[in-house]
Amino acid sequence: MDSVSPMSSTLFGDWPRRLDQRGACALIAIKERSRCKSRLTGVLSPAARIELARSMLAAVVSAARSARTVQHVIVVSPERDCVPGEVPVLADSGESLNGALTQAHRMLREFGCREVVILPADLPAVQAADIDALVGAGRRGGFAIAPDTAGSGTNALCLVSVQPYRFQFGPDSRRLHLEEATRVGLSPQVLHLAGLEFDVDSPADLERLDRQPWLARQA
Repeated sequence: MDSVSPMSSTLFGDWPRRLDQRGACALIAIKERSRCKSRLTGVLSPAARIELARSMLAAVVSAARSARTVQHVIVVSPERDCVPGEVPVLADSGESLNGALTQAHRMLREFGCREVVILPADLPAVQAADIDALVGAGRRGGFAIAPDTAGSGTNALCLVSVQPYRFQFGPDSRRLHLEEATRVGLSPQVLHLAGLEFDVDSPADLERLDRQPWLARQA
């Protein structure tokens, strides 16, 4: 396993000096690959779950790098694994997603980045246009959220603000994220986009996957 430098040393190296503040910075969060998709244990082998996680991460990174509103793409994870070398990886202890995102968001604000997109790594159908639409909505109200298919979770966020924000990923995160946005004075925008709604957590989700189109994008 490749090691990841602590978040502070990664950000305070050469990369921040070339931070382009004119567009959004996308943070893509993923666990250690061996811990991903544990709900699929009954239908996929450990090796298959790791490969699925890697493929979906590659799809999300590709979409973010192709989005015209995004200037920087950063992965937040305990390991680099197969992340391309030109994509920064910020260390995450794996203990708290919300804590890791809060730390990353704070450091990006310190470097002058006021547009931040938060994406999970399991959105196999996401397109660059979906991310551009999310950023556009965020620019209108300071905050945009894309719920999951069930409508109670959060599959993407866009923050356009210099204020601290308390991330609320977990049960009932849509409602909690909206409440937090209102608390800090933002005007939440809710987007329902197919590419951002569909994530892969259950055997039923696997059945919905048409593997060839999205896997072919990584070739």
